[in-house]
Amino acid sequence: MASSVLSAPMASIGVPTEIKADELRVALTPDGVRELTTQGLEVLVQAGAGSGAGIGDDSFARAGAKIVSREEAWSAHLIVKVKEPQEEEFTFLRPDMVLFTYLHLAAYPNVGKALLEAGTTGLGYETVQMESGTLPLLAPMSEIAGRLAAQVGAHLLERPHGGSGVLIGGCTGVRPARVIVLGAGTVGWNAARLAAAMDAEVMLLDRSPERLRNLEADRRGRLISIVSSRGLLERLIPSADLLIGAVLTPGGRAPTLVDEELVKQMKANSVIVDVAIDQGGCVATSLETTHTNPTVTIHGVQHYAVGNMPGAVPFTSTEALVSVTLPYILGVAGRGLEKAVSERPELLSGLNTVRGSVCHPGVAKALGVPPRHPMACLR
Repeated sequence: MASSVLSAPMASIGVPTEIKADELRVALTPDGVRELTTQGLEVLVQAGAGSGAGIGDDSFARAGAKIVSREEAWSAHLIVKVKEPQEEEFTFLRPDMVLFTYLHLAAYPNVGKALLEAGTTGLGYETVQMESGTLPLLAPMSEIAGRLAAQVGAHLLERPHGGSGVLIGGCTGVRPARVIVLGAGTVGWNAARLAAAMDAEVMLLDRSPERLRNLEADRRGRLISIVSSRGLLERLIPSADLLIGAVLTPGGRAPTLVDEELVKQMKANSVIVDVAIDQGGCVATSLETTHTNPTVTIHGVQHYAVGNMPGAVPFTSTEALVSVTLPYILGVAGRGLEKAVSERPELLSGLNTVRGSVCHPGVAKALGVPPRHPMACLR
């Protein structure tokens, strides 16, 4: 049974309701369901799965989905989710299923252990990687998280919300906030662009001169791009009103770029938004928070480190997510994982776990286990 799930088409696709704290997204839209059912696939949507994103059960039913219980949704051959399984969902993991979701196993090793023990095939959206290095299934959420980071940071700088009382864009005769963004990937670039559009003084730091050069043509406002170094971080971070952490190591743990001593040197009531928290965080003092309780204050600095930032805008995030995941879901369910991988080679890097083995080198390093080549995992 476990081997057939890798080679044969999958008759059913399950969409459970997300249960992570404050997670309101859903892994499929009614339009996505319609695409799947017209291909002869059965879609089992847990009752209420789309309510947080403003999508009712009747909309899914009209598109051809069956509205089912949680147990029935998890009984499908292919499970599509938004976030990693929570501990109470571990009992649903089986060797004869493929789980396709954001896994972030470097940050959540207990999930990795559960997948390995169950023999579940885990496909991580965040590690599907094109030959060019781009991450097509992570990109839309990174774009949203980056824009939210600037928006949230501006809000937290306001005095009633615990900030220093600095208006992010300043005003005539008064300096704007200084915003430092670590990492010029999709998250960092979107955060920097929006902060600059709000008239902040923005410094975008990255270790790649080539990446910064490629972005230079689109630079706007008070946005300066700088090649990062340890000495530069030590000089600049104490001057920040808002620090946004946006670094990424695909499949692996985010590097800790800001140690506790640097945090201690930051201004009183300044703000850190650590978007990298779902990969362990890039600020040593970051602790994962929720939308309900989004901040903790450490050494006089507000830390915002919500692990599912795009969940704050579930309608936009759901539509954006399904727009990129649907072709892969169709391929995996309609043709089987082995054929889907041969047609879309980037799916190979999405393989995190198969039959009790770890198939991604970055994930294996983070979990402290030996990796297997993904093709060997599929045989």
